[in-house]
Parts: sequence; C-alpha cells; structure tokens
Amino acid sequence: MSAPHSIRPRRQSGLGSEQQSLVDALRAEHAAVFAYGVVAAFSNPQRADLIAGYSAAHRARRDATIDALTAANVEAPPADPGYTVPFPVADPISAARLAVAVEHDTAVAWRSVIERAKSEPTRRTGVEALTEAAQRLATWQTILGTAPPTMPFPGQP
Repeated sequence: MSAPHSIRPRRQSGLGSEQQSLVDALRAEHAAVFAYGVVAAFSNPQRADLIAGYSAAHRARRDATIDALTAANVEAPPADPGYTVPFPVADPISAARLAVAVEHDTAVAWRSVIERAKSEPTRRTGVEALTEAAQRLATWQTILGTAPPTMPFPGQP
C-alpha cells in the first residue's frame, strides 16, 4: 500500500474470505494510525483532542484486530515501514481532507468484513467498526462543510 486513501488488498495464501477481510481491515487500520499523525501535525490546534481521540480509536481497533487474528491462528501483518498520503497535506483543510479519506477507507474495509463474515462475532465487530468510521467520517465532513455530511450506505467503495 502506498497511500492510506488507496488501500490495495494483498492476499495472504490459505486464508478464507472472512480472515482475508480482517487482514485487509487491519492494513487499513495501520494506515489510519499513520495518517492521523499527519492529520495531527497540520490540523487546527483546537481539534487536538478530537484527533487524539480518533487516533486512539484506530489504535484500539488495530490492536483488537491483531488479537482476533492471532486467536484465529492467522499471522497479523505488521504496519508498512511508511506510507505516502494521496495528496499534499500542508494546512488544516488538507489535513481534514486526509482524515475524510482515512475514514472512508476504513469504512470500506470494515464493510467488506461484514459482507464476508461467517461468524456472528466477526460480523458484530465489522458493524461496530463500520459504525465508528461512519461517525468519524460524518464529523470530518461537517468540519469541512460538506452537505450532507453522511451517506446512505457508508463504506461503499
């Protein structure tokens, strides 16, 4: 993956669709954790608490996904050594746009988990994660003045 906004799933051999979707969601969460560091660096200082909370939420979701994969005897991929953001980020507006891209990407990844879930716990995790990403996305869209700030079916690619 080169950019948080352009997550390209990489198949791990021998995984079922449910497990592969969790691996892909983990990769999206790794990218989100990185991207929120960039968002924090360029955002309005008044948004520091919001960004810290959202970053912590992605770290918690990443860690829970690693735990779920490990419990299923699936090797959890580590974060890439670095990421390239999809556009230059140099001010609070572009930082908010990056946050929108990140939340969209994580919503897409978690929607895929829901679509491929074979077990109720995985489906529940996917629904919770998609809901959280959609809420964060709506907040960023509101900050940017996007109307409407929500979409009918979040996580559509």
